Amino acid sequence: MGSSGFDAGELSALLDGRWADIRKQVRDALDGVQLPPGDGLDTESHRAQTLEQLHLLVKSGITDLGFPVAYGGRGDTGGSVVSLEMLPGNLSLMVKAGVQWGLFGGAVVALGTERHHERYLRDIMRLDLPGCFAMTETGHGSDVQHLRTTATYDPATQEFVVHTPHGSARKDYIGNAARDGRLAVVFAQLITDGKSHGVHALLVPIRDENGKILPGVRIEDCGRKAGLNGVDNGRITFDQVRVPRESLLNRYGDVDPDGAYRSPITSQSKRFFTMLGTLIRGRISVAGTAGGATKLALEIALRYGDARRQFGRPGAGEATVVLDYLAHQRKLLPALAKTFALHFAQEELVSTLHDAPGGEREQRELESRAAGLKAITTWHATQTIQTCREACGGAGYLAENQLALLKADTDVFTTFEGDNTVLLQLVAKGLLTNYKDQFDDLGTLGMAKFIADQFVGAVIERTATRNLVQRIIDGSGKDDILDRGWQLKLFDDRERHVLDGLGRRLRKSNRDNAFEVFNNAQDHVLRAARVHVDRIVLEAFVAAIDRCRDRRTTELLNKLCDLYVLANIEADRGWFLEHERITPRRSKAIIEAINVLCGQIRPHAVDLVAAFGLPRQWLTAPIATGAQAQRQEAQRTHEASAE
Repeated sequence: MGSSGFDAGELSALLDGRWADIRKQVRDALDGVQLPPGDGLDTESHRAQTLEQLHLLVKSGITDLGFPVAYGGRGDTGGSVVSLEMLPGNLSLMVKAGVQWGLFGGAVVALGTERHHERYLRDIMRLDLPGCFAMTETGHGSDVQHLRTTATYDPATQEFVVHTPHGSARKDYIGNAARDGRLAVVFAQLITDGKSHGVHALLVPIRDENGKILPGVRIEDCGRKAGLNGVDNGRITFDQVRVPRESLLNRYGDVDPDGAYRSPITSQSKRFFTMLGTLIRGRISVAGTAGGATKLALEIALRYGDARRQFGRPGAGEATVVLDYLAHQRKLLPALAKTFALHFAQEELVSTLHDAPGGEREQRELESRAAGLKAITTWHATQTIQTCREACGGAGYLAENQLALLKADTDVFTTFEGDNTVLLQLVAKGLLTNYKDQFDDLGTLGMAKFIADQFVGAVIERTATRNLVQRIIDGSGKDDILDRGWQLKLFDDRERHVLDGLGRRLRKSNRDNAFEVFNNAQDHVLRAARVHVDRIVLEAFVAAIDRCRDRRTTELLNKLCDLYVLANIEADRGWFLEHERITPRRSKAIIEAINVLCGQIRPHAVDLVAAFGLPRQWLTAPIATGAQAQRQEAQRTHEASAE
């Protein structure tokens, strides 16, 4: 048993989950390895340091996890995602690693064929070939399908001519481009014999082995950013750059020497979304690393709050510990509960990715869930890190206490690997395909084209935990805010109601007004996606609790889950009251229950956040490490007096 009464080992094992061995390997590999985050360095020094640290990661042996065994990797896709979650104390390193081995290397694996794998993968894994993932353009960020870079095939030379036709078509914000990248995976409109076949990816050299920029390639430095300055983001412009026909990553589309195009997928739209679907690992990794940064921020703030004293209680001999104040608990403990919930939802998502869903429907469900969790998790990170900074007062504003850097480095997470607002719209569009069979006019007119073309057949099914959830609901006859069946049913009912209402609004569309109808319902669209994610996150939390075998640990997790649920309801009280799902009296009872739960969880707060097991080298903030030392000394004193 831990000092808080629950089984700390049981909780740590539950949180480490399926990839416990990978988490342990990363902890062991990083133990004693100096990987400082680089805050305070000038841009060039920070970039140079991050590249050196990238080579240290190669030596640690954790960078080959996601690559095929045939080329020296370990074929562990899920493990590769989890390993990045373990780098929250140096997010420039995490992002640069994600670009090199997740985006760049992952694209070669997923979109290339044996000729590319054999030629490039070993060098990519060893970092002998630094690369870029050149998708985003100045004029097209989220709208990848309409990128303007062109790759025109010349049958006379059997080459593709890669070109940037105008300024808004330049590749923008490309990681590894400004300084270190030598080869880029470039997404471009593929043109043969005057016909476009949609967006494809090609391998285009941008620098030689000595780092000299190649002819026809122009690279600009994006310059200093608000954070992540160890990552060399750049802009790339191509002026009639020729690459061999074999440079096309041709798993889903190829060009014969004479210029004839062929693909196993006849539909251009379906082909595009199939290609993008194979690259989903990057989006899932962003959600995981945002979760890691949130855990680190919470550990700093909770340790400080557990030691910091402020103001005195009448008659008391010393000032009150800050974390004993309900207002302070209200700041941090609901955020901790949601972090637990999102952790378990992320683990389910990574497992689904790793197990490689076979059918088109399953792949669409994975993409939808990845989009939704990425959005909710990164927004949660932004909000929670800010709350932690405020909870630490002026100390939280000091660079040495890490929160300012975490805040700056994670801020962009809400808009890279997919803008969160756009991602939630993708989630809602996937959900809406449930309604195609119900509404005949939705299946044939403008709304169908606007919504369903991109996600044909993508019906979002219930989660894998649905049988467990249904048993809990069916076995509950209580009308009690702390009854799990009542909570699950309430979240389920909210999702159904919101989605039904959205379907009715969109059913009004026709060939002429489809865009206006959808645009006018965007608030409803985003709410539908949010409440859907809320429901699947809750179900993941419930399933994790069901796996716990220690009674006291289960009791504590149940309190955390209650806090997650009731804080969610409190934040959405307007909807629940307007739609008569709760009464004003019950609304007040929920507020009171949150206060009680905060008090019950408070004694365990530090041990709960420590159970995530982030590598100790990332916890460098003096307000946290000093508090940790104080707490350990107090515990030793308590144990000695008990003896």
